[in-house]
Amino acid sequence: MSRICFLFLVSGLFFIHTKAQVKVPDRSYLYEVTDSVVINGAEACEAYFPLLKNKRIGLVVNHTSMINDIHLVDSLHNAGFNIVKIFAPEHGFRGNQSDGAHISDSKDNITGATIVSLFGSKFKPTAQDLADIDIVLFDIQDVGVRFYTFISTMHYVMEACAENNKPFVVLDRPNPNGHYIDGPMLDLRFKSFIGMDPIPLVHGLTVGELATMINGEGWLGDDLKCDLTVIQCKNYNHSCLYKLPIMPSPNLVSMDAVYLYPSLGLLEGTVVSVGRGTYQAFEIFGHPLLKNTDIEFTPESIKGMSENPKFLGQKCYGFNVKSFATEYIRYNSSIYLYWLLELYAELSPQTEFWRDGVFDKLAGSDKLRTQIEEGLNTDEITSSWLFDLQQYKHLRKKYLLYPDFE
Repeated sequence: MSRICFLFLVSGLFFIHTKAQVKVPDRSYLYEVTDSVVINGAEACEAYFPLLKNKRIGLVVNHTSMINDIHLVDSLHNAGFNIVKIFAPEHGFRGNQSDGAHISDSKDNITGATIVSLFGSKFKPTAQDLADIDIVLFDIQDVGVRFYTFISTMHYVMEACAENNKPFVVLDRPNPNGHYIDGPMLDLRFKSFIGMDPIPLVHGLTVGELATMINGEGWLGDDLKCDLTVIQCKNYNHSCLYKLPIMPSPNLVSMDAVYLYPSLGLLEGTVVSVGRGTYQAFEIFGHPLLKNTDIEFTPESIKGMSENPKFLGQKCYGFNVKSFATEYIRYNSSIYLYWLLELYAELSPQTEFWRDGVFDKLAGSDKLRTQIEEGLNTDEITSSWLFDLQQYKHLRKKYLLYPDFE
């Protein structure tokens, strides 16, 4: 039996037979809520409609920017507001572009607004882009993970608004991974679009709280401060396990994938497939050389999801971890490193395991990769994060807009 298969067995991945071996911490204070309970910032129209009166509006939105069943763009247009620009992040304004796909400038047929791509030739609006705008609204669902690029888009737009004296309004939304904090901190030497700010991999903030922290800590640079307003959610706190009404990305296909994303996202910086090119991305992972595995899958080109995934057309052998997310990950409140360590042990003698530079950017520094190469175990690695996480938790308290988890 391979090391990796043995690990899955003893760690309780096949929980039907070995569930008793998995020790789940006491997280009895966590409770599930849906959008029928929580009122997100976009739905609190009375709080921000007065800010938009007689203004030329720019919107940073995607397919999650909904008020009930109507897109924010359409809601504001129907209410008579003047939408001048729509800034489109990764996956596009309607969320139907593949991961990493170049987004082009265009025009919205309904409102007549210009659509400016922030995931093509640039990540940041120019002064010219903002010249005919009086106010910018940001409304995108986050998942609480540093390498999720929509918060990088928010950082860049805040920076542009600060430089050009434009008010910036965040319509806040709950964080489905907002009930914990974990992972290595970003070393600014490794700053990139998949990690802009010195926060942990799982940061435990809503986008509104994060925007407040970015502004308050001076992370926009050059002594810039953004004229920031956050429209808060109602009936939300950080003990909520918020069930997303709309999946936030074409490749985050379920709540299980959202819970697994902090752990499996690190595998994107390795030779391992996380199921892109299937309809189970971030619920499965595998590689053509793995042995004694649970499943087989062959990545395909899927328009609007992954058009050029790893191992396109090649059979991969791996594991389906969807059930493990439900039974363990969401209540464990930590990143699960065991898979990464054992995949490295099994595949590194046979492959170039690390994708050149990508893993370090995802992890936030080269420290985690070095620790794995040196053979440190999970306890030794996670212990090395504790001091930085404690400092961050103290900082985070200053910017919380909602009651914290226990």
